[in-house]
Amino acid sequence: MVVIKGSFIILLFLFLGETVSYFIGGFIPGSVVGMLLMFASLSLKIVKVESVKVVADFLTKNMAMFFIPASIGIMEAWRALSDNLTFFLIVSFITTFLIIAVVSLIQEFFEKRRR
Repeated sequence: MVVIKGSFIILLFLFLGETVSYFIGGFIPGSVVGMLLMFASLSLKIVKVESVKVVADFLTKNMAMFFIPASIGIMEAWRALSDNLTFFLIVSFITTFLIIAVVSLIQEFFEKRRR
């Protein structure tokens, strides 16, 4: 019963996120909006962590299966991607560096705040 309840809650927030995304014109992906809504509800204790923990642990441990469709899509579009490979590599390195920098600044902020 815990698995069914946890799956329902996660899918409910995905649906809510997709709905909100639709009404704001798809500016932010529905999965991201759903995650933010779920984070807010967990933080405000509207949803108990125990009710989604089993399903969340299973999904986290088996996360590799979510990358299979993206990998197949990249293989299917390899010809188009290979024409612009240098551009994609440069963008990937720059965005990776920016993400590392932002995460480190946020982590430093929270470390100082905790002390």
